[in-house]
Order: sequence, then C-alpha cells, then structure tokens
Amino acid sequence: MTSYTDGDIDTNPTANPHLNDLIEVRYSRRQTLMGGLSAATAAVFGGMLLAGCDDDGDGSSPVTVTAGSSANAAPGRPVTLTGSAIGQVDSVAWTQVSGPSVTLTNANTATATFIAPGVAAGTALVFRFTATSASGTKTADATVTIGATALGFTAVPKSLADVVAVPSGYAVTVLYRLGDPIASGVGAYANNGTDTNFAQRAGDHHDGMTYFGLSAAGAPDANGNTRGLLVLNHENITQAYLHPNGPTTVSGARPEAEALKEMECHGVSVIEINRATDWSYAPTSTFNRRITPMTPMSFSGPVRGNDSLKTRYSPDGTAGRGTINNCANGTMPWNTYLTNEENWVGYFRREVGDGARRAATGAVGVKANTSLTRYGKSESNTGGNYGWATVVPADATNTAYARWNITAQAGAAADGTGDFRNEIFQYGWVVEIDPFDPASTPRKRTALGRMNHEGCQVGRTIAGVKPAFYMGDDAQNEYIYKFVSATPWSAADATNANRLAMGDKYLDTGTLYVAKFNADGSGQWLPLVFGQGPLTAANATYPFASQADVLINARLAADALGATRMDRPEWTAVNPATGEMYCTLTNNSSRTVANVDAANPRAYTDPKTTTGSTSGNANGHVIRLRESGDTSEATAFAWDIYAFGAGSDLDATNINLSGLDATNDFSSPDGLWFGLPTNASGLITPVMWIETDDGAYTDVTNCMLLASIPGTVNDGATKSVTNTIAGATSTVTTRVGKAPGTALRRFLVGPKECEITGIHSTPDGRSLFVNIQHPGENGGPTNITSSWPANQAGAVATPSRPRSATIVITKTDGGVVGL
Repeated sequence: MTSYTDGDIDTNPTANPHLNDLIEVRYSRRQTLMGGLSAATAAVFGGMLLAGCDDDGDGSSPVTVTAGSSANAAPGRPVTLTGSAIGQVDSVAWTQVSGPSVTLTNANTATATFIAPGVAAGTALVFRFTATSASGTKTADATVTIGATALGFTAVPKSLADVVAVPSGYAVTVLYRLGDPIASGVGAYANNGTDTNFAQRAGDHHDGMTYFGLSAAGAPDANGNTRGLLVLNHENITQAYLHPNGPTTVSGARPEAEALKEMECHGVSVIEINRATDWSYAPTSTFNRRITPMTPMSFSGPVRGNDSLKTRYSPDGTAGRGTINNCANGTMPWNTYLTNEENWVGYFRREVGDGARRAATGAVGVKANTSLTRYGKSESNTGGNYGWATVVPADATNTAYARWNITAQAGAAADGTGDFRNEIFQYGWVVEIDPFDPASTPRKRTALGRMNHEGCQVGRTIAGVKPAFYMGDDAQNEYIYKFVSATPWSAADATNANRLAMGDKYLDTGTLYVAKFNADGSGQWLPLVFGQGPLTAANATYPFASQADVLINARLAADALGATRMDRPEWTAVNPATGEMYCTLTNNSSRTVANVDAANPRAYTDPKTTTGSTSGNANGHVIRLRESGDTSEATAFAWDIYAFGAGSDLDATNINLSGLDATNDFSSPDGLWFGLPTNASGLITPVMWIETDDGAYTDVTNCMLLASIPGTVNDGATKSVTNTIAGATSTVTTRVGKAPGTALRRFLVGPKECEITGIHSTPDGRSLFVNIQHPGENGGPTNITSSWPANQAGAVATPSRPRSATIVITKTDGGVVGL
C-alpha cells in the first residue's frame, strides 16, 4: 500500500507544457531568466546566504548575494552577484550604486563578480540589477558589507617534509628553476652536472624578486595581471650539484669551465611570464636576460671616477664588470629594479704581504688597509670563495678571473690601474636595472653607500616630498640606513619612459643616514656627510677625504657617528598605508648578556630537540619605526619591536616575548614584504609577509613564510627582559609591540634544507611569487638530501638533484592570496 504525501506524487495527467518547455522556446528568440525581481528573491536568498557566508574564517567558502538581498564579505574575497528576471527580457546588467569603486566582471549578465576591496570596517557597497524588456525596466539592489581585513586561512603546521606545503584552498605551481633555458637554441636542463651556458639559463639560489606588469606593446602596465616580467636575484650557488661529481679537486688552479659556470649562476634573471590557466615562463622572449658577474656595469653618483674604483679594466674608475651575491631587492616607482650586493667580500683573494705593499704606497695604502679590515678582508682572511682567482684562462688576455685577486702586484702602478687591488671597492653597491630594455647597462648607485646591502626599499612616494630608501647592512652588529633623495617626488616620473634617467634624478644626489636607537623608544637618523662632525680629515681612526670616501667607507662613517649596532639587519619593508618601516634582524650569535640594548634586548640559549644549542639572539626579531611627522624627510623617529622570533616552548617572560604559539612560532626572520596597494592586501591594514632563513629551529621545522597584519608602532608596552647565558645575567628594558595573536600565521613551509626568500605579487594580489632557495644544500651528487622541486607533484622513484626555483601560489577561489 502506498501512503499519500502531499507534493511527493504527480497527480496531473494532462499534456500541458512544463515551464521549462516554455523557457526553452523563449531562449531561441530572447534571453529569459528564472525567478523574479520581487520579495521572492529574498526568500530564495535566505537559503543561499546560509551556505554562502564565510563564517569559518578560513577563506574557503564563496560569498554570493542575490538581487534584493544583502551579505557580508572580507577584503580580498571573491563575491558573486546573482540576478533573475522572468518573462521576455532584452538585456540585464549589474551596476555599482555606492561604496568604494570595484571592477565588475561579466557586468552585463545575470551573474557578475568582483573582489571585495580593502576598506575600513563596516563599509557597504550597493549594486543594482536591471532587467530591460519592451514592457519596461525592473531593478533590485544587493548590498555587500565589507568588514575589516583579516587573514583568511588556517595556519600550516610545522614540517620537516621535503615539499612546499600551503593552506587548504591554495595551489602551488613551480615556475622557474635552476638551469631552465631562457633563449632559443638552449637545450632542456639535464640536471646531472653536465649543463653549460648559464648566461642563457636560470641561475642558482633564487632570492629577492619583483613582478612588473607588461602591456601588449611591451611597456610597463600597472594592471598587467596575466603577462609580466619577473626579475629575480641569484644570490649564490650550491656548488656540489653544478658539476657531475662536485667541483674538481685540484691543487692550484680551478678548471676554467667550472669557474665560468659558477660565475654565470650568480647575478640576476629577467624573464617574461604569462598566465592562461596556469603560469609559465616564455623561454624565448626577447625580454629574457641574464645579468652575471661578467655583465658590463657603469658607476653613477658621487663615487663615479674616484681613485678607489680605478682598475686595470677601468683606469678612469667609471665602469666595472658584473654584480655578485645579490640578495634582497628594491622596486622603484619608475619601474626599475634594484639588486643589492651583500656578501661580496668573501669572493676576493688577498695574499699575505698585500698590507705591507699597500702601506708602502703611503697614506692612501694605509687607509685602504683600514677599510679592507673593517669590511672583513684582513690578511688573515686570504682565500676567495670557489677559488676563481686561481683560474688560468685559455685566453691569456682574459682578466675575468684575475680580478678576484685584490693583492697589489709588485711593480704595478700605485694608483691601481695596473692590477686589481681596487676591484673589491667596485662591489658592495645598490645596482639599478631597467628590465624593459635588455640592451641597457645596469648602474651602480654610489650615493646609497657601500656595505653588505641586503635590500633597498623605497618608502611612500608623495608629491612634493623627498622620497626615502631604506637599507640593512647584513652582518652581525651592523647598521640600518636610509637615503633621502635631494629631489622631491613628481608623480609624472612614474611613467617616464627613460627609466634609468629617473634613477639618475632620484638616486644620485641626496643624503645617506644611519640609525641610532635610544632606550626611550626614540631615534635619530645621523647624516653621513663629509665635513660634518667626525667625518673629516682629522678623524684619527680613518681620515675621510671627501664625500666619496665617506660613501665607500659607510661602515667606518657610521662607527664614527655612534650608530646602534644591530642583530644582522636584513630586509626592509614599508607599510603602504602608514609609511612605517620594518626591518628584519635575523639573529646574532655574538650578542651577549653584557652588550644587549633596548633595540637588541635578548641574549639567551636556545636548546635543540636533538643535541647542542645556539646562543646570542638565536631566533631574531623584527623592529619597526615611525618617522616624526610621518614624512620620509624626518631625521627623528619612534620605534618598537613588532615580533620576537622564538619557539613556542621557550620562556615567555624573557625569550618568547611575543607570545607565539604552534601556529605562528618562527626563527630567523629574513625576507619581508607588504602587499601592494593596488589590491586589498595593501590597503587600510596591509598584510606583511615574513620569510625565514633559519638554523636554530630547523630541528623542529623547515623554513617558512608567515602572513601578518602587524598593527602600528607603540601599540604595545615596555617590558623588562632578564638575559642569562652560562650564569651571566643582565636586565634591559625594551619596547614590545602588541602580541600578534591570530593576526600572525604560518602560511607556507618549504622543503628540506631550504631558505624561503624573495616575494612579490601581481597587481591584483591573486598570484603570489615566492622563491625557494638551496633545497638540499647539505648534500651532493652521491648524497642527495632533497629532490625538490621534482617531487612537488608527488614522490619520485629515484632521487633528483634539487634546484632552487620560483613558485606561484594562487587561491582556488580566485581571491587575493592570504585573505
């Protein structure tokens, strides 16, 4: 027996047409959509709203709103507008009625989409759906209220796996790997040590990076989200994997072919990339270019032509060859790229006896010895990385290898024009590259000083205000600097086609400053200007002769001014909404309980889970400052410490001062970058990304990328810290920012033995580029310790030599990454 239930049984035996049949007929002549512009849509939406709103906070659910109803969304989230009309309809369209302007996709259809913008909390955007037919026009509005910016993903756990891990709802594409060909006729990379011609292949150790949108005409495009130029540094090499069986073991001269390969693996890549469905690079694009230690360079600014730059290659001191150990970067508002020379000193050979030869030439030689020692090239440090100076080239006129030996040669001219004693002074600079002109010659911008440049980031550019450029000198107990241009910013210069001329305008004349941090949370920028204070010829430690001399010896000048010695200043980043500058202080093994200060307040022992420990400031911290008057021209600032790196298990009173937990604990912050103000991740409360280069916490997790919404300077309080190492103790008061809490989360964990470094995005923030440097760096051909990136798509049957590579991270719902 069948029980009767209303609605479950078809009781209509007629052959009358169904509504679907009518619609099918209508569609053959005119557009018809189901539903109605009436209160009925709100009833339909009631069910949709429950399914569509993102209540779990992980950014995984789409947001949909129907005409006649309302919904909430967070900045950076995709929002779908759906409208419906019944009857014979000629056209439909969505238009925005109020609120911050957004770009509607498919606005002339019933279903339009947009990305929620960055706004202040509780901002309503109203959209109108209009259906037009011969009988008239019907409309209905939909309201989307945008809330505060928030991280929209669940934290990734710590990991020791050999893979890049990202949150659920995200995809990883491997884009550009060591050895990938970038010119026609260059074969695929064999990855067995036999490959050559790295002047036309991707270099090694991918590092700092910028994406530049590219128009169809090959010009900069501020809205270029699917075609662009990716410019990235190749800081160093994992030598063992570049040759069939590692480097040839020889006594005396290195093989020329091996040394050439190693040199060409350093430098910079400029490559064209495109997105159809997935991102890929264009291996034969005319924009593709490698800049290596062999590439001709020119000098600009106050040091151009100085005696210290004169070499056998450039007797007038205006030109040089190449750039080396390029770490972090800078993106100029006139669409050029700054690459920065970091650990360049170690590549040079200095033989015992060089100091005496220099001293014998008089005061200039004595000063050179002082300078070399201050920059880490005393006679006790004689060797040169990889032994390039030992190569005997097949072409006896080729000086590309001899230049790595800076020993003053007997009988050579004392001014350095007959040998390469001054070659080392040609390095340690900020180098500007025009990525849109492959024929252009990079320029070394000497007004920004000579040091271990980690990066160089420009602050906010405001019309009529002189822009500032912030830099860290990456070595233990070195300094933080800024350069303030002599020229006020003009917005028209952002689109000037003569891009290197804009660099001449803003980067060749100005004032270099070094930072002094006071215990009370204030600070000063001290000018490195010849003739002021101790920067004169009367200085007993180093008698300065000119402004060029000050810039070449910026460290000695900063010493004389009494700048604050910091825990390895690395990347700088500027909050695009507030103008506050952040700097990563990676770690400092030489920080002791006796020499802590307010800006570098920790010295402690960090135990390993296995054996051993590290001490000093083992886990690093991130410091930030706010210029007085919020202007880049200021010479005073306030500061605090945004976050202290630490394992979540460490002492919360004196070590884990930021209250980190398992979702956000980290060690050795290095890379640092804010989302772009062209999308929601860089507006109102921008997202800051932190990358790690760690040795202290790698017994627990591989290196990582974290996302944060960092607040503002002085949003926390002062704190007294008691430091203890081996029974010695001291106490110092510092300024700690508000505990990050859930506004700091681990977004990515990399493969084995890697560093996470280099980060940028498309203007819309929907594609994030990240570099994975030196995976498996502790292995070799017979002991491969990582198979990444070959194993990113799944386990490999046999080990594959690891390769540094650029990845692209996208959100599967199409939203802004991180939100």
